[in-house]
Formats: sequence, C-alpha cells, structure tokens
Amino acid sequence: MHLEAATLWWLMAGIAVIAELLTGTFYLLMLAIGLAAGAVAAHAGLSSSAQLLVAAAVGAATVGAAYLARRQRPGDPPPRGDRSVNLDVGETVQVDAWLPDGTALVRYRGATWTAIHRPGAMPIAGPHRVSELVGNRLLVDPL
Repeated sequence: MHLEAATLWWLMAGIAVIAELLTGTFYLLMLAIGLAAGAVAAHAGLSSSAQLLVAAAVGAATVGAAYLARRQRPGDPPPRGDRSVNLDVGETVQVDAWLPDGTALVRYRGATWTAIHRPGAMPIAGPHRVSELVGNRLLVDPL
C-alpha cells in the first residue's frame, strides 16, 4: 500500500489532535497546525525536505506564540486566595492593634484568628479585607 505524502501529514496531524484531546496538552494542537502546514506543503508539490522545514517552522512558531501568550496572561490565583474555593476571601475583619511579631489577633466567625499583613506592607489598625488563608492565618490587606 502506497500513501501519498500529504495523506501521511494529515494522519499525523489527526493523531496529534487525538493525543491532545486525551492528554489536554494545548501545545499538541500547535504541533498539529505545523503538521497540517506540512500537508499543505505536500499538496503544493514541495520536496520532502521543504515539507519538513515548513512543518517545523510553523509548528515552532505556533508553539512559541502560544507560550508567549500564556506567559503574558496573569495566572489563576492560588486556591488559598480564590473566593470560589475559600469563602473567607473578601470578608472584612477589624484589626485593633498589631503585635511586635507582625501578627494581630482578630475576631472572625465567632473565634479569635491570627492575622498577618503582606510582607513589606505597613501594618496599620482598622478594617482589613481577607486576601487569602495562609495555613490557619488570615492574610489581610487594609481597606
């Protein structure tokens, strides 16, 4: 059985798409675009080495573009600071005074909690918003 070069390129692109669907690796889709470009190059009658160069160039360019786009996008908040995971995030507490060790004792949900401020932030008394839970401590930001 003899397969045309373009058919092989399309089969490899299809396999890459199936592998992406099974693994969830977005970069495999970018490689599949490169393989499809190799198929188009084969349909255009380019030599085998030109097909490989086109597929490699397009695949590398799309993977690089996807990497840069993902890198520039702000990441998801950590689970400890995500309101959909932790219902304490966004709640308000009153800090009466900060202790010398950089902590404060606050009343929250009927219990006494230890609150901490962000590193480098000036600890001031007053109302604060819970930004995230760090262990069993509330990381707070002034309002």
